[in-house]
Amino acid sequence: MPKINTYTNISDVEKEAKKDYIDRHSPFIHCASSTKAGEKFPVKVKVGNEYAHPDDYDHHIAYVQLFNGDTLLAEARFPAGTLANQKDHVEVDFHIIPTKNLNLTAIAYCTKHGLWQSQEVAVEVE
Repeated sequence: MPKINTYTNISDVEKEAKKDYIDRHSPFIHCASSTKAGEKFPVKVKVGNEYAHPDDYDHHIAYVQLFNGDTLLAEARFPAGTLANQKDHVEVDFHIIPTKNLNLTAIAYCTKHGLWQSQEVAVEVE
């Protein structure tokens, strides 16, 4: 089983280098807290909040996945160079059609530093 890294509140971290490492690998879910059943629901996943991630041949974000609990809802893959070999934030806009309440989690895979999991986001579906 691969190690899954999780986000740590960077305001609690003392060293700037550690903040950079944690933040630039962590996926963040951006979406409304409620929606209507059967309607398209936009969910943005952004890797890194304050710090950008490299986009090198041997060090880049290879994929982002969106889960509802244990169920994979969506996935986006990125070959090296997707961000023109510049440090930047990988951003993905997923559109899902929920039928019941959601507990969303995102996973990002860095080719050098492994799997990173977001904090869970609850969405009420009416």
